[in-house]
Order: sequence, then structure tokens, then C-alpha cells
Amino acid sequence: MSETADLLSGLALVAFRLNGQFLHVAEGLARPAGMTAAWWQVLGAVLRESLPVAGIARDMGMTRQGVQRIADLLVERGLAEYRPNPAHRRAKLLQPTAAGREAVAKIVPGHQELADRLVGELGLEEAKRCLESLRRLSAALDRLNE
Repeated sequence: MSETADLLSGLALVAFRLNGQFLHVAEGLARPAGMTAAWWQVLGAVLRESLPVAGIARDMGMTRQGVQRIADLLVERGLAEYRPNPAHRRAKLLQPTAAGREAVAKIVPGHQELADRLVGELGLEEAKRCLESLRRLSAALDRLNE
């Protein structure tokens, strides 16, 4: 295998491992709030602004169908609600309810503690470099897939 193919394989394997590690951590953080990592991910996507399911899927790198199932569950459990979308009659906007915001607020202390520990392990500047590298990698893959 060539050096570039080895690099691609290595990047993919590390990304898959990181994904698994982040999902494991997120499940542990979300569980005490009565949520799953996936519920937290979708609800977290609409904390600042309401979005249609397709927009959440695009931003999170998830399938539209997967987000739709989670959004419907969040609405059914009273953690989110659908609102009319002035830009598109059929693509309703998802937004958190007060109960949804409360559930996410229960996750914040554990999230902060883990963030502090991780940055303590890496150092602030290295954590920033890691984030920037991951963003560049994601943007490059986006450009290649256009």
C-alpha cells in the first residue's frame, strides 16, 4: 500500500475510534439526564436556533431519517416540539421545550468536568490545535465529496 493510502486508512481508523470514544462518553453524560447520546446530539443542535430535520442531519453528519426518528421521540417525550417553518411549509422546525432545556442543563456539570480534565491532559493550546486539525480534515473531506 502507498504512503497516502496508509495515511487515509490511519486517519479513518483514528476517526472511527474517536467517534466510538465520544459516543461512549456522551452516553455516560446523557444517561443521568434520562437521555441518550443521540437525543442529546439532536437536541443540542437546536439549542441556539430552531432547525429543520434535514438541517440538523447535515450539520451533524447523520441521516435525515435517523434524525427524524430521534426528533419524533424527543417530541413524543416532551423534550422538543415542531414549529412552523416560514421558509418551507412542509419542513417544520424543531426546537427544545423547557423540559428539553432542563434535561440538557443536567448534562452541563459532567460535560464541564470532562472538558476540564481533557484540556488538563492535553493543554489548552494543544486542544485548540487538535480541534483546528479536525476541522481542516472535515472541510477537506467535504470539498472532495462535493
